[in-house]
Amino acid sequence: MNRMYDSMEPRVIDDDMLKVAVGEQGPQEEAGQLAKQEGILFKDVMSLQLDFQNILRIDNLWQFENLRKLQLDNNIIERIEGLENLVHLVWLDLSFNNIEAIEGLDTLVNLEDLSLFNNRISKIDSLDALVKLQVLSLGNNQIGNMMNLIYLRKFKCLRTLNLSGNPIAEAEDYKMFIYAYLPDLVYLDFRRIDDHAKKMAEMKHQYSIDEMKHRENQMQIKQEEEQARRMKLEEHKMAFIEHLDDSYLFDSMYAEDVEGNKLSYLPGVGDLLATFKDKFVIICVNIFEYGLKQQEKRKIELDTFNECIQEAIQENQEEGRLKIAKFEEKHFTNLNSIREESDLLNIEKKIMECSEDITELFNVLMTLEMQLAEQLEETINMFERNIIDLVGLFIENVQGFMAQCRDLENHHHEKLLEIAINTLEKTAKGEIDNDLPEDVRALFIDKDTVVNAVGASHDIHLLKIDNREDELVTRVNSWCTHLVDKIHKDEIMRNRRRVKEINQYIDHMQNELDNLECVDIVD
Repeated sequence: MNRMYDSMEPRVIDDDMLKVAVGEQGPQEEAGQLAKQEGILFKDVMSLQLDFQNILRIDNLWQFENLRKLQLDNNIIERIEGLENLVHLVWLDLSFNNIEAIEGLDTLVNLEDLSLFNNRISKIDSLDALVKLQVLSLGNNQIGNMMNLIYLRKFKCLRTLNLSGNPIAEAEDYKMFIYAYLPDLVYLDFRRIDDHAKKMAEMKHQYSIDEMKHRENQMQIKQEEEQARRMKLEEHKMAFIEHLDDSYLFDSMYAEDVEGNKLSYLPGVGDLLATFKDKFVIICVNIFEYGLKQQEKRKIELDTFNECIQEAIQENQEEGRLKIAKFEEKHFTNLNSIREESDLLNIEKKIMECSEDITELFNVLMTLEMQLAEQLEETINMFERNIIDLVGLFIENVQGFMAQCRDLENHHHEKLLEIAINTLEKTAKGEIDNDLPEDVRALFIDKDTVVNAVGASHDIHLLKIDNREDELVTRVNSWCTHLVDKIHKDEIMRNRRRVKEINQYIDHMQNELDNLECVDIVD
């Protein structure tokens, strides 16, 4: 249905509209005050009602970062847009608009209730991100393909569905189809689904349902395998040895090696290449396995360090709390004594004692913090030396493995050059194999061409090995540098926070004492 309001011009959501809406819908005793506090106003709003506003386009809602409920029904909205920042939205009403396609909902991962009733939607899609969806109203739209409903099987939380008023609702098998293919539904078109009807529908469509479940299970297995593969890859990246557990590096050496691929057709090169690959992959796997062991060592080192840091902080804080508790017990007793004291000289004496106690506490707490800072600095420096040593050892051994890869490549290069020169000599004698491809035969016009082809292949291989080594060394050094820098910065911030806490506490105690002194002098 087309929603038009002849008496109003089409509108876009702007700040003025939002201020009015929030002011009218907020607590009345605070509405006037809230409406004036721009910046604080919108981010604190939990529910927003913008119905019957003749809104054509959704905009300017980015400030409502904590919004839970949004009502945009009975407008003339044509597109779902401008909602990407409303990540906490749970309830969304876009009914009675002019929307033709479901879109713009990819970030609304917490949405549970969605109404698109009475729009122009012809296809159910683009809801994948709504994993918590429980209620979906799509009545009075233009959905005509029954098979489109199978898309809703992926929403495991969906319990309430409304499709009345769509062309598919006129189909003879409409309800039985939905009962069968969406067995977890509880309500359809505002009516509770009868358990007996569900069983009948399941029996009617059993063969198709079984086939679909099989396909879904197969897809689920593939998705789980892909997820596991991605997780493994991330683990390997953290160890800086991804793709070194197979022939990936070797294959990459030949991926862009035009000349090397041509030379592989020469007699004897196939066996030479197979041997080269086997030995090369063994070295790569050695790097991979060594890298995993070193990653575990770095992890243990980091975990041990964090435990030591936390233990030192907790012990220091506990000692500080005991000092404060002991001080407060005495201090508050002294304050009560001052309040009850009538002699001015005694009051001044006791106030002086309290002030000295505060100063002493300050010195004690700052000494504890200084001791902790020194202890943590020593621990951090020790960790820094250990982690740098671990990284240095890792790099040194990886470079040793990579040198073995280069040695293999150099040996392969020498053997390949030997075969190529031998082939050139046979060509000069007319003994070359006629089965060789034409582009391979074209290499053997003279010695320079042959040597250049073999050399070009060799250079590409060495470059690939060098690049992989450089990438690993750069990344692990960068990781180490950033980790150590972050630890030092975190400790600086912790120290500053603690010193600030101590100063604030001491200032509070001193101010309380100063106020008491002023009162006593006035009295």
